[in-house]
Amino acid sequence: MSETTESAPKKGWLSRLREGLTRSSSKIADGITGIFTKRKLDDAALEELEELLISADLGPATAAKLVASLAKTRFGKEVTPEEVKGVLAADIAEILRPVARPLTLQEGAKPTVVLVVGVNGSGKTTTIGKLAKQYRDEGRKVVLAAGDTFRAAAVEQLKIWGSRTGAEVIARETGADPAGLAYDALVRARESGADVLLIDTAGRLHNKADLMAELQKVIRVLKKLDPAAPHACLLVLDATTGQNAHSQVEVFREMTQITGLVVTKLDGTARGGVVVALASRFGLPIHAIGVGEGADDLRPFSPEAFGRSLMGLPPA
Repeated sequence: MSETTESAPKKGWLSRLREGLTRSSSKIADGITGIFTKRKLDDAALEELEELLISADLGPATAAKLVASLAKTRFGKEVTPEEVKGVLAADIAEILRPVARPLTLQEGAKPTVVLVVGVNGSGKTTTIGKLAKQYRDEGRKVVLAAGDTFRAAAVEQLKIWGSRTGAEVIARETGADPAGLAYDALVRARESGADVLLIDTAGRLHNKADLMAELQKVIRVLKKLDPAAPHACLLVLDATTGQNAHSQVEVFREMTQITGLVVTKLDGTARGGVVVALASRFGLPIHAIGVGEGADDLRPFSPEAFGRSLMGLPPA
């Protein structure tokens, strides 16, 4: 995190969300304005709208569903761009409502063990650091486990977040056994009375079989200490990968039981629609979205605010 990020005046989360989604919303909003200025909602307009939504990474199935919903009540009528955006924003909120659920710590678990998975570069380590800061701000005791033992940079990054947030970091030498480290981290977290243990993991998909075996071993050793662990398994997805996020969900679901998603880097892409596509297709809780580099830029989100921001509309 840069010094400027730290010292800049804090904007409200809604304004940061709107700003973060600007690249996505301007593409969609400009496209809708282009299609619906002084025009009836006919088959040709619906087809253009569907293509626009697909190009914004809402995915073919979600785009078809949204367009069909619009056609049901407006077909053959003259519609304004604002009206179309309003209807789409409401329908998107409806899709997101069941999955927009904050990550909650497990009642009675001391600590709640959160395993964080995802491909390298998706923002796993940064997400762990931001979550650590949020829990520390709530007055909770946090332990971080640097389980991506093959990437020295990931271990160093986690140590920086640890010193920044006052969270203890359990790390070993490069190449150490990640499962052994996870075991030691849970022992330490218990001894220290930690509320939450956040475990970083590797994300080397080019050797998927090795990674799968590694993650499954981590889970096995955690269960030796606590049969309910990990209490949550978060998959971190980089929004800039667009539709590739779908295949990452499928791959990691094969390896481990994912309990929820975190979508990062929404401010760096015009592909913000992928959040809606993931919600519609997989139905997994989306615990938080990231729209910037600051620790406060990773948050649970309001489905209504997200839908309106994606359509370039002001808050209701």
